[in-house]
Amino acid sequence: MFTLTEDEKAINETARDFADEFLAPNAVEWDQAKHFPVDVLRKAAGLGMGGIYVGEDVGGSGLTRLDSVRIFEQLATGDPSIAAYISIHNMVTWMIDTYGTDEQRRQWVPGLCSMDQLGSYCLTEPGAGSDAAALSTRAVRDGDEYVLNGVKQFISGAGTSDVYVVMVRTGDPGPKGITAIVVPKDSAGLSFGANEKKMGWNAQPTRQVIFEDVRVPAANVLGGEGQGFRIAMNGLNGGRLNIAACSIGGAQSALDKAVSYLLERKAFGSRLLDQQALQFRLADMKTELEAARTMLWRAADGLQNDVPDKVELCAMAKRFATDTGFQVANDALQLLGGYGYLAEYGVEKIVRDLRVHQILEGANEIMRVVVARAMTSQGVE
Repeated sequence: MFTLTEDEKAINETARDFADEFLAPNAVEWDQAKHFPVDVLRKAAGLGMGGIYVGEDVGGSGLTRLDSVRIFEQLATGDPSIAAYISIHNMVTWMIDTYGTDEQRRQWVPGLCSMDQLGSYCLTEPGAGSDAAALSTRAVRDGDEYVLNGVKQFISGAGTSDVYVVMVRTGDPGPKGITAIVVPKDSAGLSFGANEKKMGWNAQPTRQVIFEDVRVPAANVLGGEGQGFRIAMNGLNGGRLNIAACSIGGAQSALDKAVSYLLERKAFGSRLLDQQALQFRLADMKTELEAARTMLWRAADGLQNDVPDKVELCAMAKRFATDTGFQVANDALQLLGGYGYLAEYGVEKIVRDLRVHQILEGANEIMRVVVARAMTSQGVE
């Protein structure tokens, strides 16, 4: 797990080279202009990043979860916001590849892998965030179609994406009444709210997705009626790992910027980097990031191999890596002093982007609930 093969090193280098060439030089400008660089996303797809752990028979790269977290870490060194969207897109693509029929896979997945079509994941609602099983967007069967009504909130890529994997209620209250269904962007009655004004993640749009008597073929249901909650939660296991990787990558970039600054900056007659107090701080930041990376790789290996404790491993890795990533980035800003607060250095953007990682894909408080429940169900006090 910890010694990369030549092929794995090449995958890492490809992702890092892409981040250095196409993401990092544009990240601040995209953030300020709220620009969603679809053309750059398609360049990433040309390198196999549109369907990283998706079957090769439908255009995917067929890589492992370990490969994917390494890729997302490298992408996030260039721009955590864009890396995070690519992560969400991959989750959508994986859901259709894993739970779709052969016909559904061949209809949707190739276009998603090439990113000729972009994907969005629609679970959260205005009144159902952490309590996902309480969602109320409803789909009623009418012959060979379902009719959808409701609103989804905080949807990344909404309005630009072409394919929406939507969790809807087709049955009774609770998780067993939820179904997953694929909704194309051009469906009549589908509309979008205004682009939200956010603290970070400005390089990707976030909007409400609004369903008003939207008719979707029953053939678009994934995995059968009533299977949506299971599909959503299984998708989130991987999503949590990917967003954890984005936190580590963003924090690593911020740490690297801090080291470069301390090497060059002088105060009281010597380099800042020569001050032992600052050396200790840098050492702690690097140690904490490495601990988060190790935990993440352990969880990714567990998910890939379907180990019994994969859910709590993913939850622990997500909680620890996103908390650590934000703290390291925030500490890096402090080390740059006033310059860290200026947009041109790029550190304040990283801090703003990483803050939301502690909330999405399951808030970190919910990650603690997941872990605690797993412990108590095993009889651990």
